[in-house]
Amino acid sequence: MRRIGALGRGVFVSGDHAASSTGRSGLAIAVKALVFGLLAPAAVTAQNAEISGFISDPSGLAVPAARVVVQSGQTGARRAVSSNQSGEYSVPALVPGSYDLTVEAKGFKTLQQKGVILEVDQRARLDFGLTLGSASEAITVEGSAPLLNASDSSVSTVISNRFIENLPLNGRSFSSLIDLAPGVVLTPATLYEQGQFSVNGQRPDANYFMVDGVSANLGSAGGGSTLLQSGSGQLPATSAFGGMSNLVSLDALEEFRIQTSTFAPEYGRTPGAQVSVLTKSGTNTFHGTAFEYFRNDKLDSNDWFANRNALARPELRQNDFGGVLGGPIRKDKLFFFGSYEALRVRQPQVANTYVPSLPSRQNAPPAVQPLLNAFPLPNGPDLGNGNAAFFATYSDPSSLDSYGIRADYLPFSNATIFARYSGAPSEL
Repeated sequence: MRRIGALGRGVFVSGDHAASSTGRSGLAIAVKALVFGLLAPAAVTAQNAEISGFISDPSGLAVPAARVVVQSGQTGARRAVSSNQSGEYSVPALVPGSYDLTVEAKGFKTLQQKGVILEVDQRARLDFGLTLGSASEAITVEGSAPLLNASDSSVSTVISNRFIENLPLNGRSFSSLIDLAPGVVLTPATLYEQGQFSVNGQRPDANYFMVDGVSANLGSAGGGSTLLQSGSGQLPATSAFGGMSNLVSLDALEEFRIQTSTFAPEYGRTPGAQVSVLTKSGTNTFHGTAFEYFRNDKLDSNDWFANRNALARPELRQNDFGGVLGGPIRKDKLFFFGSYEALRVRQPQVANTYVPSLPSRQNAPPAVQPLLNAFPLPNGPDLGNGNAAFFATYSDPSSLDSYGIRADYLPFSNATIFARYSGAPSEL
């Protein structure tokens, strides 16, 4: 099944870049990206799944010309292939998800395999052994052994949506789950290198991120967030908060795979981890969720330094809210999935410093007094040497908006077209 992808404005842009785009220019970019996506169908095939296998008769011999039908459990999309003279079949470029497989051959009973789960970037193998009989008779298999990975020697870890939904994540960023993969070590931020993670001893800027098969990286030599970092590596396009909720909202994330070594040639852009993120698509049924997570200073005690100096408790506000909605526009043909997440934060701070004392202001030369008076008046004891203590509480505001809409269209039985438009302005 060939997939064609298009990308809208701001999908991998954070901070002021996404916020400064106008609606008209953003729409123009989205249209151009859609046209480009239609002309470049190979851009997103890397994240598709594939299933193949061997079809045999009761004696273990190959069954040629057996018809294999693969049908999506979410959208009803169908693919049909036939086994070759060696009994081998292959169905490439499948959208990751749940599938029902039906195998038919002359002189054999029809075999149906329900609920086969294909993961992002998976090359799965599933063999079938047919039973002699009439094709009108059907054998249905509800469960099966775990799929084997065919011709795939990569070392990888898949984090599924069910796992994401059941695990509490502080900050609601899927980057916290990357630490679960073997070989991943967190690295601190330094003056020369942005802190992310290292895989198998590689540099932190040697990792590569893709969302729906499209690059989600910034060059390490560009962007204001990579101070003094040089080289030819890649860094993920994080938000102003340093997380990756700007790439995809957690509720819109279907699953992601992190490959740490021996991955296929199509992932050879960088030697570090290859992180493939897959967003959710609409299905034949409507599904939606809404959420809000909050923190408030009414639920916390005062800061020790603020309490010691009899200062009011600084304002703490953190509201993370949003929701998703997906479903059919035209059953079995056209689907949509939209998401929105907003984060509003007021981070409490306590200032414990010193300012020019009152005598030093009064005794300063007239030309210097305006400069000294620009500092706030002291509210603590005189510390000598012209300085006095100053205490205050305040809150730093910051915000993030992450939104996106995805449409999937099945014009034919062997083709899927999808387009995604998203943006994620954030500021501190």
